[in-house]
Parts: sequence; C-alpha cells; structure tokens
Amino acid sequence: MTPLLEVKGVSRFFGGLAALSDVTFQLYKGEILGLIGPNGAGKTTLFNVINGFYPPSKGEIFFRQQKISDMQPHRICKLGMARTFQVVKPLQRMTVLDNVIVSAYLRTGSREKAEKTAVETLHFTGLFEDRYVVSKGLPLGRRKRLEMARALATGPTMILLDESFAGLNPTELNESIGIIRKIKESGITIMIIEHHMKVIMAISDRIVVLNYGQKIADGTPEQTRNNPLVVEAYLGDAQNG
Repeated sequence: MTPLLEVKGVSRFFGGLAALSDVTFQLYKGEILGLIGPNGAGKTTLFNVINGFYPPSKGEIFFRQQKISDMQPHRICKLGMARTFQVVKPLQRMTVLDNVIVSAYLRTGSREKAEKTAVETLHFTGLFEDRYVVSKGLPLGRRKRLEMARALATGPTMILLDESFAGLNPTELNESIGIIRKIKESGITIMIIEHHMKVIMAISDRIVVLNYGQKIADGTPEQTRNNPLVVEAYLGDAQNG
C-alpha cells in the first residue's frame, strides 16, 4: 500500500542544535498515528516541518506521492493537509461562525458555499450553538474545539492535531475523543501529538516515539507500551498522565 505521508530521513537544525535527526516513518490512509515523547523531543518541530513552516535541513517529505518539503504551508493546506496548534489562536474579534467561514474559503470563492461548509463543520464538532459567540469569549475547551473546526473546514485529507486534549476537563476530553473518532470515520487520516497516555493509547492505530529529536519506536500501542526504550525515555513518567 502506498503511504499517504512519507517522511524520509528528515533532520532539522537550529544553529548547531539538531531538533530532529534522521526521522523516517510512513502514515497510511485512514490511520490515526500518535506522536509522543518527552517535552523538547521535537514533536511540534516535526509538525512544523511536515506542514511547511520550516524546511527540513536534510531529508524529504511526500504527501499523496508529491514532494512537499519545499512547499509553503498554504500550498500544502491546499493539497489537503490541515493542522491545529498547541497554543490556540482564533481570530479573537470574530464570531465562531466567521472563524470557520474564513477557513472554508480555501475551497470556494462563494460566501454561500463557505457558510454552508462552516455550519456543517460546527454541527460536526458540536459548536453550532456557539456560532454567534465572539471567539475570545470561549473557554479553553471550546477554543480547542474551534481550532479543530477551522482545520476541518479546509476540506483536508489529513489533519495534524497538536495537543488537542491539553487542559480539558473529563467531559470535554470524552467529547473530543468522540469527535476524533468521527473524523476518522469520515475518511480523514489523523496524526496527533498528545501527552495524555490513556487517550493516545486508546485512539491510535500506531505510535511513533521521539526522544532528543530521534525516532526510538514505531509500532502499535501495545508494542509501544512494552518497549523498554520508550518506558525508559518517557512512559515511566507519563503512564499515569
């Protein structure tokens, strides 16, 4: 089977520091791939390289069999890769609905079509009742949900989720897990960074583990949980997170 995303020997240097070193893995259509590791392991840097915010210092990235490692983020998004950010930054003076409409314009020049997509996305993510709320007034859990909705409104084939569960209460956590499962059921492939181990083990088909910018494991949740390198580097402290 041809990978939807292929990361081949990717390194990223900042000055003399290797934030990523020779990272290689594949992601296949329909998978949920978890990305875990200690703070500073290079997870968000890897997302930034994959979706074009940083070019790789070495290596190549292919998405839908097209080389994207020399592309700008807006072009990669247009190809069908969306992402959320660890620090959510909605358009604060705009309503929830207008935030999502802005994203929907990626696929259409029509206000009517963009609004239709936005409304459908808000229903899908459980934010429709908040559609006229100015986004800066939303609590953290709803802002994280809005970040997801904005990404989904671009019509992605694949979505990168950066700590979408951080700071959520148990009810919000369960709701967000449900949304991610619905995203998968809709045919969108997911790569997710998450520190909440019970969540990542429950929803992931496969997990890639980074430590000091290097890949130290790539396997099923069960294989990851029982990998001595992963336990030593990360899970010893994070199992109960």
